Amino acid sequence: MNGAASSAGSPLEWRFSQVFGERTAGEEVQEVDIISAIEFDKSGDHLATGDRGGRVVLFERTDTKDHGGSRRDAEQMDYAAKHPEFRYKTEFQSHEPEFDYLKSLEIEEKINKIRWCQPANGALFLLSTNDKTIKYWKVQEKKIKKISEMNIDPSKALGDNRPSPSSPPQLLANGVHDYLSKDFSFPPGGIPSLRLPMVTSQETSLVARCRRVYAHAHDYHINSISNSSDGETFISADDLRVNLWNLEISNQSFNIVDVKPTNMEDLTEVITSAEFHPIHCNMLAYSSSKGSIRLIDMRQSALCDSHTKLFEEPEAPGSRSFFTEIIASISDIKFSRDGRYILSRDYMTLKLWDINMDSGPVASYQVHEHLRPKLCDLYENDSIFDKFECCLSGDGLRVATGSYSNLFRVFGASKGSTEAATLEASKNPTRRQIQTPARPSRSMTSMIRRGSESPGAENGNANDFTNKLLHMAWHPTENSIACAAANSLYMYYA
Repeated sequence: MNGAASSAGSPLEWRFSQVFGERTAGEEVQEVDIISAIEFDKSGDHLATGDRGGRVVLFERTDTKDHGGSRRDAEQMDYAAKHPEFRYKTEFQSHEPEFDYLKSLEIEEKINKIRWCQPANGALFLLSTNDKTIKYWKVQEKKIKKISEMNIDPSKALGDNRPSPSSPPQLLANGVHDYLSKDFSFPPGGIPSLRLPMVTSQETSLVARCRRVYAHAHDYHINSISNSSDGETFISADDLRVNLWNLEISNQSFNIVDVKPTNMEDLTEVITSAEFHPIHCNMLAYSSSKGSIRLIDMRQSALCDSHTKLFEEPEAPGSRSFFTEIIASISDIKFSRDGRYILSRDYMTLKLWDINMDSGPVASYQVHEHLRPKLCDLYENDSIFDKFECCLSGDGLRVATGSYSNLFRVFGASKGSTEAATLEASKNPTRRQIQTPARPSRSMTSMIRRGSESPGAENGNANDFTNKLLHMAWHPTENSIACAAANSLYMYYA
């Protein structure tokens, strides 16, 4: 959360950078092409997306590579505004549709989450998961081996001394065809065109290979996977359990959190998201459908039934309604890079929590408060159950999340900041923006509530619930955001 005063104080001006898979006007989006996961690696040089068709697409950064230009070109590039530029690298089919015969259940191939692992020896490693199965992938450049310098030149395959195809060769006693005529004789210096075949490997190709498959450990749909900072373990979470895995061992996992009651009728909340602490490999947090976040320490016990800290906001008196519990459900949590803060997203708000202060969030941001009167309609069309992701900038000074009509919101998270921008996932991100003064007001719990007057509330398309921006990621070191609008990947910089 500590950053330069200048970068924290002045609002960022967001610009369009790139788009991959842009839709043409009137083009129908295929269900399998809709992006369902986005993730930058730790360096920010690679970006991965997963889609509902079970594919993983990798992009690599190009603007940091040395292009071998002149010094003058380099100086001109320094003067130009630098921003991350990516290009398509490769793609592979991560998951296929399956059928669970024991439960008579179809398992769709949709990628729920992608997490990058530590690279090694020039190879990239990542985890991808659908509802039931996690896979560990290795992506590496392989040299393509080709056989060159063959014995026979195809254009001269039939020489003067060879029988023509029309005359059948004579069969010898041992069953071998005599292809050489009897009047054939070797020239004194041998045959100069006779060469031994050589194997060469000049071209390279990216090959994705599945190293491990972690299956049959979850009875319910997997909603999260997260790597530990030790580089050896990771967790996977479903509605009722969190399991701990070793990357090298695919046939065994340890159940570290289990919220399943003895009688399922007593079930009151489920796990919605889980994340390892970015620095301490013994700590992790998980959120629930009741709007609470629990911080646990694996050193306390093998089964972490008790939490170290509980973060939840007390319900305001007289504000309870039929929708209260539904909109309180947390859809995503993210640690800040230094591990000091946790960002959570429920249906209506973003909340920032200090892990040293469990009395309430340090800041709360209204994402689309103008939809509160329409909760009944949102419930009828199931939009109220949409799971929006959230992200923090690498310096912790800003937070972002998506909304409807392919809009996303960026808020300043530093103390005293009034930054609250609304942008559209298009080539003109500020097209729909209506400047409204962000008036920070402090409540009894000293929370900063901003953005309640949502830009776009008066816009006719503000209630387009079919176009929703669920998935987004912030570059780890720069002010650059990647977000998914249906099958299109948009990138912005500031």
